[in-house]
Amino acid sequence: MKMKKYNDVQTYVADFPKDVREKLEQMREIIQRSAPKSQEVISYSMPAYKMNSVLVYFAAFKNHIGFFPTASGVKAFQQQIEKYKWSKGTIQFPLDQPLPEKLIKAIVRFRVKEDEKKSKARKNRKFFNSKENH
Repeated sequence: MKMKKYNDVQTYVADFPKDVREKLEQMREIIQRSAPKSQEVISYSMPAYKMNSVLVYFAAFKNHIGFFPTASGVKAFQQQIEKYKWSKGTIQFPLDQPLPEKLIKAIVRFRVKEDEKKSKARKNRKFFNSKENH
């Protein structure tokens, strides 16, 4: 089966039934409020939010919303996500349950801080490497 291609998050969200669409819109709003400087993109045919790198992805599935905060985002919140199905880089939020807004906010904010820290370290490395070459 060929995966559907989307050009923007609005089109992705609009492609789902009303009940799922409402959850996707809620997820989108939570992420945007938690990472206001992030850029909304489609990556791997899913909504994604990036700053210097991708912070998180999300996608709708038959019975859940998949939230992909990368492996570090899952690992940092292992105790808080115990009640959900999860794996190395993803957490599944069942469609028949409310989205855990506080948890999602906390994970997104964690990823923002992690992204900023990594970006700063990369810039410092480039600066020192260029100094050594002169």
